Amino acid sequence: QVQLSESGGGLVQAGASLRLSCAADSGHISLHSLAWFRRAPGQDHETGAAISATGKYKWYSDTAKTRFTISRDDAKDTVYLQMNSLNPEDTAVYFCASRRGPLKPPPPKASDFDSWGQGTQVTVAS
Repeated sequence: QVQLSESGGGLVQAGASLRLSCAADSGHISLHSLAWFRRAPGQDHETGAAISATGKYKWYSDTAKTRFTISRDDAKDTVYLQMNSLNPEDTAVYFCASRRGPLKPPPPKASDFDSWGQGTQVTVAS
């Protein structure tokens, strides 16, 4: 398994942008597909975006596709989530996750991934 560590969360005003980062310790992140999930209080994990091991395939939820961008930098063992036009409904703890090899058929599910970070809180004030 890979050790993942998220950063970049915080408290922002509606309409602002944030870029989340997730750093892996493995040195072999290029072999892993990666995803960003979020969990709002009292709710299950919601898949936001996923990126294949090659970086050629990206998947977005309907909520994320117009405002969020997932990217990866394998040289830095890091995956990013650029979030624009944030609104209070985006308030949640955001997690990154990884699985060795390709993504499973969409939509990505939490059970598809076997390594998780501790999460970073994003709070959007109205």
